[in-house]
Amino acid sequence: MPGSAMTEKPAAIPSTPSAEAYAEEVDRPLIPDAPEPFALLESWLEEAGETEPNDPNAAALATVDGDGVPDVRVVLVRGLSPEQGLTFFTNYQSAKGRQLDGVPQAALCFHWKSQRRQVRIRGAVCRASSEVSDTYFNQRAAQSRMAAIASDQSQPLAERSIFESRLDAVAEAYPETDFIPRPAHWGGYHLKPVQIEFWQDQKFRMHDRLQFCFINEIWSRTRLYP
Repeated sequence: MPGSAMTEKPAAIPSTPSAEAYAEEVDRPLIPDAPEPFALLESWLEEAGETEPNDPNAAALATVDGDGVPDVRVVLVRGLSPEQGLTFFTNYQSAKGRQLDGVPQAALCFHWKSQRRQVRIRGAVCRASSEVSDTYFNQRAAQSRMAAIASDQSQPLAERSIFESRLDAVAEAYPETDFIPRPAHWGGYHLKPVQIEFWQDQKFRMHDRLQFCFINEIWSRTRLYP
């Protein structure tokens, strides 16, 4: 209601922890003062792989459309290197593909609940080479490759049976599953970071934050207030 001091909280939203609840939590280590972010990000991904129930490489990808309205969805990061940045794959004609063509800037956010950690990444985005896209596409399951050909990703679908019929047609066209060519509308993107922030949960919201910025081809490091 207008003028209310606080919005109504649905029962599904937990209450803020009490001092007693925080006191029961274990202490978590502070983020190390790493000289650059990629080795630290790789180590956090490895640790998340040991504790997350699935997809430790899942990250929220934020883009903007032509009107400047933000959009976000979860993607699977499939590559990580200082040279190429972070790599993910999609349909170039999807909503995110069209948005990235219009505004080739994006942000990624990993969130690992089991580790109580997140990593925020911002930077410019460019398409991956055909060789990179072909290599990854050929590693996918045959059914996933067929789906990439059959799907008009993000476009309206009157009913599921239409998509299933298109899948059947693709399967008939490529009975030899060892050779299913990558469609031209599908491929990879590289996000080259200019900023990477590591976040480690701490008691009483006194979180630890370490930000790296890439300026003049050098990574600088700054610790931030919670």
